[in-house]
Amino acid sequence: MKKIYLCTKAETVKNVYATDETVYTKDDILSDPEKFKATEFIFSTWGMPTFTEEEIKRCLPSLKAVFYGAGTVQAFARPFLNCGIKVFSAWAANAVPVAEYTVAQIVLANKGFFSSSRLAKTGDRKAASQCFHSYPGNYDVKIGIIGAGMIGKLVIDMLKRYNLEVLVFDPFLPDEKAKELGVKKVSLPVLFKECQVVSNHLANNEQTKGMLYGRLFESMLPFATFINTGRGAQVVEKDLIEVLKNRPDLTALLDVTSPEPPESDSEFYTLPNCILTPHIAGSAGNEVLRMGEYMKEEYKKFIQNEPCKYEVTLEMLKTMS
Repeated sequence: MKKIYLCTKAETVKNVYATDETVYTKDDILSDPEKFKATEFIFSTWGMPTFTEEEIKRCLPSLKAVFYGAGTVQAFARPFLNCGIKVFSAWAANAVPVAEYTVAQIVLANKGFFSSSRLAKTGDRKAASQCFHSYPGNYDVKIGIIGAGMIGKLVIDMLKRYNLEVLVFDPFLPDEKAKELGVKKVSLPVLFKECQVVSNHLANNEQTKGMLYGRLFESMLPFATFINTGRGAQVVEKDLIEVLKNRPDLTALLDVTSPEPPESDSEFYTLPNCILTPHIAGSAGNEVLRMGEYMKEEYKKFIQNEPCKYEVTLEMLKTMS
């Protein structure tokens, strides 16, 4: 077999790649390595098992590339890359729905949708209207983007349709690239202090854990909104909770938390100015087909020795989500 589908859950692969072919597990490979010694290509998605370098060399000696029809490859990629096997990811495809979701939230947040709708449901139309008029709308306001990776860049590009100024915090973003994107690079304190909406798209690694803490949230503008579709661990959540309690004008839209979901006694559940969603920003429904198509196209380019778009390298893993 030159090409196999590999995943812990067959149904996930079938949904992403629209295929009825056999889906193998890691146990299948380890229990009968001889059967897979000619395998050159692996297609996978969420549920890609991890292998040690020894297992790869012993069971998959002919492997040339792994095509991952999902986003982050942090959990499994290094051993393959260390063995000289190329890894491709559909992170660009998965970035599209996250960016669309984020931009929709930004537009609604600037209109006061989340706060005013909560008040409107109480029947107090006057309070809801007053709340609505506290928000600036989507003209001539600053939006803060934390992390200008694939998702952050897509959000920035989509926001060009609006009359908004975008500030960015990203130490890895070159000045010339920031100019090309039409954004202003600033520090985290400046971004939180000046932006009506702050949206987190930091890479998920040890260096970014706890980067977003109390004083940053305390400094936010009146009626500002914080959106997190990155990772919960990047936020000092006890700090955010305290600020939300002390600043009822602020709104937090959290698609991710740490842990996920929050502990049963978390105040995120009871704070009226905190809105939780169950990690829905990424690809779902028909959107997952986009990721499979990206990897099929990448495979075609690879076997035809054409330039590929979505290869992941060890160096990239230092900053990728």
